[in-house]
Amino acid sequence: MNSTSIITDTHTHLYSEEFDQDRDEMIQRAIDAGVTRFFIPAIDAAATQSMYDLEKNYPDNVFLMMGLHPTYVKDNYLEELTHVENELAKRKFYAVGEIGIDLYWDKTHLKEQQIAFKKQIQLAKQYKLPIVIHCREAFDEIFEVLEEEKSEDLFGIFHCFSGTLEQALQAISYNMKLGIGGVVTFKNGKIDQFLNQIDLKHIVLETDSPYLAPIPYRGKRNESSYLVNVISKLATIYEVSEEEIATITTRNSKEVFGI
Repeated sequence: MNSTSIITDTHTHLYSEEFDQDRDEMIQRAIDAGVTRFFIPAIDAAATQSMYDLEKNYPDNVFLMMGLHPTYVKDNYLEELTHVENELAKRKFYAVGEIGIDLYWDKTHLKEQQIAFKKQIQLAKQYKLPIVIHCREAFDEIFEVLEEEKSEDLFGIFHCFSGTLEQALQAISYNMKLGIGGVVTFKNGKIDQFLNQIDLKHIVLETDSPYLAPIPYRGKRNESSYLVNVISKLATIYEVSEEEIATITTRNSKEVFGI
């Protein structure tokens, strides 16, 4: 990688307590590696203040989203959605996210997750913002909602995409880019087998740090500097230079987030 390529991490939980011991050093490592743009997904109201603090400390590098993560949709979800609404009305965000449906951990709140997902898509449209989708074992349920909500002003990122080629094409048909991270480096990740059939204009990079570290760090804490490992794998898959991967994916991120 040459130092002129700007690399964008479209999904990183920099406020995670996993980084409490060395957050500034970790962010500096990323910046030194060329990763200078960090898009920060929201989880729930409890995370909001630490997101604002991050933005204050790194105003040129950190860009915030607002939303309620599906695994945090509990009995008090209406209260949480009100928080999302209030924050969106108050200030600038770059996306509504991360939002969606997660049936991996717990299926008891499926109905509430569907309501919260739909409601937040409508907020995104109201504010002309992209959505960032969290989908775990819920492709059919997610696509059902997207089908109901599809329109010119529905667009965004399918975060941590791990589906099939058909699901990838379906996601793209709803104006979604595919968020590609550590999974593409896994032996059993499978997406590496068809990704080169998807035009690079549909791809953005992400770490989802501290989760889903790429090979050779799999199973350890992920961080944004490891995006270079993902770029290296994508360069092999697409048979282009790492610079080209960095340039195109950053351009794609600007198209989604408007910055």
